[in-house]
Amino acid sequence: MNTFRNLYPKIFDYENLLISFENARKDKKMRSEVLRFGDRLEEGLISLQNDLIYQSYQVGQYREKIATIPKKRLILILPFRDRIVQWAIYRNVYPLYEPIFIDTSYGSVKGKGSLLAAQKLQYWLRMHHNKSSDDLYVLKMDIAKFFFRVPHDVLMRVISRKIKDKKLLWLFETIIRNDQTPFGFPLEVIDVETTERLWNIGMPVGNLVSQLLANIIMNELDQYVKHELKVQHYMRYMDDMLVLGTSKADLHAIRDYVADFLFSELGLNLNKKTSVRKASFGIEFAGYRIWRNKLQIRKSTTLRIKRNLAGVKHKFEKGKISHEKAQRVLQSYLGMLSHCTNDALRDKILEDFAVLRHDLDDII
Repeated sequence: MNTFRNLYPKIFDYENLLISFENARKDKKMRSEVLRFGDRLEEGLISLQNDLIYQSYQVGQYREKIATIPKKRLILILPFRDRIVQWAIYRNVYPLYEPIFIDTSYGSVKGKGSLLAAQKLQYWLRMHHNKSSDDLYVLKMDIAKFFFRVPHDVLMRVISRKIKDKKLLWLFETIIRNDQTPFGFPLEVIDVETTERLWNIGMPVGNLVSQLLANIIMNELDQYVKHELKVQHYMRYMDDMLVLGTSKADLHAIRDYVADFLFSELGLNLNKKTSVRKASFGIEFAGYRIWRNKLQIRKSTTLRIKRNLAGVKHKFEKGKISHEKAQRVLQSYLGMLSHCTNDALRDKILEDFAVLRHDLDDII
């Protein structure tokens, strides 16, 4: 098994910190804390570098925010200085793990995303339709409160299998086992604003390192499903998993194996919404509803798009964001919709955002 050593000096390398600063401030250049750090950039980066070199670095105080779209969830926001550290880690650790991830892992993986996941699933559906008349079923699984339930001991155990750099493991542990803010929730808790948070489990939603760790942890399951269970048509988008098959009994068996593995190896539980249904009914996955010959954006995703664009429009009209940035967001959503059959939504967006539409003729 390949292991990774002597990584820590690359994390605190000044050039790496400088590039990480640029990454961390992308689309946030006018925020006050970003401006303050940028005004004394060299001094700030050298101070951060020294904290990492001498292992005196401590994570700053998280700011809390409750998001309601697509569902109510707790977002923990790091100070800008700490986001530079997250980028410094990500830039050096992600490329080492990326070749290990399975081809059909799509969430927070470079060059992939929800649309490619939907198109791959659509390809599988078409291939089955062309080759077989058997009914096709889909097993859908997701993990109960994934980010809020991952045990810290499991995180460190899995990371340390490949990372043999003690100082980098110290940095990961400092971030994971935060001694100021508990990240975990009891499994039965519904209200994310509860004060009954738990130590020793959970990762903060929104952190770049949390996204990286999520894929590293879930890769354990991916490898088990692909190489131990030898499941052919399996894909994952963050903590949402999907398996296609022609036997409902086989899919239920796979579900039981997955549930056992998650609980015994990773300390996690499947959500009660886990189900086996006919694929012909349409499959909701990665923000889409998918058939072999049709692709639609889910209703919850449609609501999120409308609210996000309304916010962008408001900020643009108030002069809080540039025309270029507003147009980038609009173009991104129109590009997404160009692959779908949500014509009414697309027409409504084009009507509401006529002021931003020029230079978009190639996708309209």
